[in-house]
Amino acid sequence: MERELEIALVIRLRAGDISAFDEIYDVFNHRLLSFLTRMAKNRAVAEDLLEETWLRLVSSGEDLHAETRLGPWLFTVARNLYLSHCRSRAREHSYTADLILLWPGGHPQSPYDLASLNELEERLEAAIASLPPIYREVVLLVAVEQLRPVEAARVCGISPESLRQRLSRARGQISRFLTSHDPSIAAVRKEGDDDTRR
Repeated sequence: MERELEIALVIRLRAGDISAFDEIYDVFNHRLLSFLTRMAKNRAVAEDLLEETWLRLVSSGEDLHAETRLGPWLFTVARNLYLSHCRSRAREHSYTADLILLWPGGHPQSPYDLASLNELEERLEAAIASLPPIYREVVLLVAVEQLRPVEAARVCGISPESLRQRLSRARGQISRFLTSHDPSIAAVRKEGDDDTRR
């Protein structure tokens, strides 16, 4: 969302303009639900946390600072609610059968492209789901939600350098996961190892 539009929406929200809330909801609802679903690994939990996120905006809207960036503010609230939920349960949530996850991508042109893309999406989602929460959240915020690293660091309550380190480790883990779960990559790697031994 453009900075000028964000500022205008915050000003309207502070003035009690209900239509401003509707516009913010239209822009961020799907993104927040996707983020929370991937973090919680449970659609029902994600929907509860999403509802609470919007309630926080409704109750705090008139008190927002005029320069508030809506994206980082909303993702910070959503993340904090998720962390509170985890603390109250003291464990990670189990993966549920009704979980629907989509990795953003282009539109395939042929049945072969569609099959390849679906396979890649499934492997990426599995790789992201396998990450510890502190790595999963930075991947979702930066790579999926496309927050700037500085904004993502603010959402996570860490320094930009710490965020870069977590993102680097997350990418490494995703790469290792994809390699270990893709027989063709594993075969190429084994062949390369055999060549080096000769």
